[in-house]
Amino acid sequence: MDFLFIADPLDSFSIKKDSTLAMMRAAQGAGHRLWFVETRDIVWKDNNVVADCRPLAIKPSSTSWFEVGAIEPRRVADFSAVLMRKDPPFDIEYLNTTWLLSAAVRQGARVFNQPDAIREHSEKLSITEYPELIPPTLVTRDLAEVEAFHATHSDIVIKPLDGMGGMGVFRVGSDGLNLASIVETLGENGARTLMIQRYLPEITQGDKRVLLIAGEVVPYALARIPQGTEIRGNLAAGGKGVAMPLTPQEMKVAQYLAPLLWQKGLFLVGLDLIGGYLTEINVTSPTCFVEITEQTDCDVAAIWLRALEKALH
Repeated sequence: MDFLFIADPLDSFSIKKDSTLAMMRAAQGAGHRLWFVETRDIVWKDNNVVADCRPLAIKPSSTSWFEVGAIEPRRVADFSAVLMRKDPPFDIEYLNTTWLLSAAVRQGARVFNQPDAIREHSEKLSITEYPELIPPTLVTRDLAEVEAFHATHSDIVIKPLDGMGGMGVFRVGSDGLNLASIVETLGENGARTLMIQRYLPEITQGDKRVLLIAGEVVPYALARIPQGTEIRGNLAAGGKGVAMPLTPQEMKVAQYLAPLLWQKGLFLVGLDLIGGYLTEINVTSPTCFVEITEQTDCDVAAIWLRALEKALH
């Protein structure tokens, strides 16, 4: 089959731990043909959604690990599968790409995750669909609301709705130090909406990334454990990644959400769980394939490929 990967520039990949690269290796190893395109090269032309893409070969070398051919304009709908793996931020250009991919779907394209499903699932706000699973949470622009929430819960975390990798996440303890300043700065004096949650002390055991593939739960999570005085477990913020089996509570949450999200068109999902509470639902470009595979007997890319092949038949 022909798989089109939509991703960031290939030379920006982290060779040692890139989940998209792990997918590419698995697909090529199974005999599928790989194609690569950046979002800027997906266009509407002659009444078709077209990818000005390149054939791609993954090489064993760690220094020169890929080889691409000449650009070929191809209808997106002509590929066996289209894998949307562009990293956040979810900005207007990301949104424009999903609209073009929705047009490609109408022309017969098979896109994973489905573009309309990505649009409908803010990675922060989508947790509000499942209020019984989340910690005490406030979404607001209003400083007085945040102050009241802090007065109730004493220890809170504040984050922007469009952050990634732990960017812009602040903890405010019982002393309320700098609360107003943090809200005013992150919220640009009321111009931007923020998410505020009760601080979960279980973060010291890790912010768990749980992967869902085609409605099934990968049995190992990657616990991203904050280091030193840091409150953020995100690997991009220096967290340590430790793979471990899901706890009974984590498995319960994951097994509940997996079929619901798959029905919505979300083939690959990365849940973020702290202390069994759902804190984010990552749908744009979920990661942690390599870390889980290297530390366990669970080959996540192989699971992903088998599920994709099944979905295409």
